[in-house]
Amino acid sequence: MMLPLADLLLILPEMLIVGMACLILVLDPITPAHKKDFLAWMSLGILVVCSVVTAGGFGERVMAFSDLVVVDSYAVFWKMLLYLVSGLTILLSMGYLKEEKIQLAEYYAFVLLALTGMMVMVSGADLLTIYLGIELMSITLYIMAGFKRFELRSIESSAKYFVLGAFSSGILLYGISIIFGVTGSTRLVEIAAVVNGRGIDDPLVFIALMLLIVGFGFKVAAVPFHMWTPDVYEGAPTSVTAFMAVASKAASFAAFLRVLLEAFGGIKPDWNLLILGICIITVALGNLVAIVQTNVKRMLAYSSIAHAGYALIGVVVAGWSGTESAVSAQGVSSLMLYLAIYSFMTIGAFSMVAILRKGGLEGEEIEDFTGLAKRHKGGAFLMLVFMVSLAGIPPTAGFIGKLYLFMAAVNAGLAWLAIIGLIFAAISAFFYLRIVMVMYMREPSSEQELHTRLVLSPQVSFVLACAVAGVVLLGIFPGPLVSVADLSSLPIK
Repeated sequence: MMLPLADLLLILPEMLIVGMACLILVLDPITPAHKKDFLAWMSLGILVVCSVVTAGGFGERVMAFSDLVVVDSYAVFWKMLLYLVSGLTILLSMGYLKEEKIQLAEYYAFVLLALTGMMVMVSGADLLTIYLGIELMSITLYIMAGFKRFELRSIESSAKYFVLGAFSSGILLYGISIIFGVTGSTRLVEIAAVVNGRGIDDPLVFIALMLLIVGFGFKVAAVPFHMWTPDVYEGAPTSVTAFMAVASKAASFAAFLRVLLEAFGGIKPDWNLLILGICIITVALGNLVAIVQTNVKRMLAYSSIAHAGYALIGVVVAGWSGTESAVSAQGVSSLMLYLAIYSFMTIGAFSMVAILRKGGLEGEEIEDFTGLAKRHKGGAFLMLVFMVSLAGIPPTAGFIGKLYLFMAAVNAGLAWLAIIGLIFAAISAFFYLRIVMVMYMREPSSEQELHTRLVLSPQVSFVLACAVAGVVLLGIFPGPLVSVADLSSLPIK
């Protein structure tokens, strides 16, 4: 089978990243242990090359492979964000893997393979293409979650993620098969043409749509499909947890929104009330359950669930019936802006957890941060910035992200939804600022002073610098990112 050169050039970044992942797997067994970092630097190099290639597609919309793949500004935005998150994850992992004694270069190949799956998801114009991207991402993350093979809870998290992930993938695939039976196609544009005529009155369309929402709901960790999140986030290596919390969530939201708007955009009123209900219970449960957590990783897991609920406000606005197309587009761009900002503050928070060591182990309990300001003023200040931003307190980027989401809701006539978001944002300040209180207002015990430390390396320092710069600068000068998100928004019909 001959593939058109123009189509192959459109997926050049994906091919380059897959090629590099395979090369790393080949070089890993013959690379001496003290030179493994070279393979990480190779991974970072290919990300830089791909970011340059991908940026050239901004402002265009080109279809490839018989309309299975689309390269547009929307896909370019997400791919650039995924490159950044993947690069920061690799830099964070270089020191973390050494500390945890799991310095296997195949890890970097898995990061690249997961990234490839995410890139396929955000560029998919066909349900099966998106599904293949989801499976490549998911299978790789199942492996990475159990990367600490000598630790029982890491193996447990991998097993739970695999079982529940396979279950959700089956539900998603069943929904795709039903929609294919109804419409005769899995391409989003062709599905839209049939669904718009049949409407939700067709029970098969209704069932297929519900199954798709369940499948994607699991991937974005929305309630009630969130049950895997706390255990997996706690048991997985912290660098992997950071990658899952940010990259997989961003890619899943990108694909979910494209499917809803491009395939089912003609029946927005029929699915939007369901998304609204999921949005409210996700925000509520994520914030309320996070209050009682004593493990920072579990607290950030429930925080991640709550932030998925905030992001769903953008989906609700984009699909709200009776709103002007400009307001709907504002819902899409506010979601994109929010997840970009969420990436910086979440990567930063998990990086601080990764470098806090209690003896030879990770210091991931809230009590391990006791008196950190007295032992490491700089580290405590960085954690303060990330917690304040996650709580949505000005002048950090977290405030800007919530502001634009709530403004979009108000413009769509959903001021009450914005008020609900504000109430739970205020509640979230309790568990975020509790860590700040422990760091600054409690005295460390003699054992903590002796055995608790921050393990910094040049790579981790760079990751923290990028994260705090993103949180602070986007909080003060959000204009450029807002403009890019507006230009990259999906066209609303």
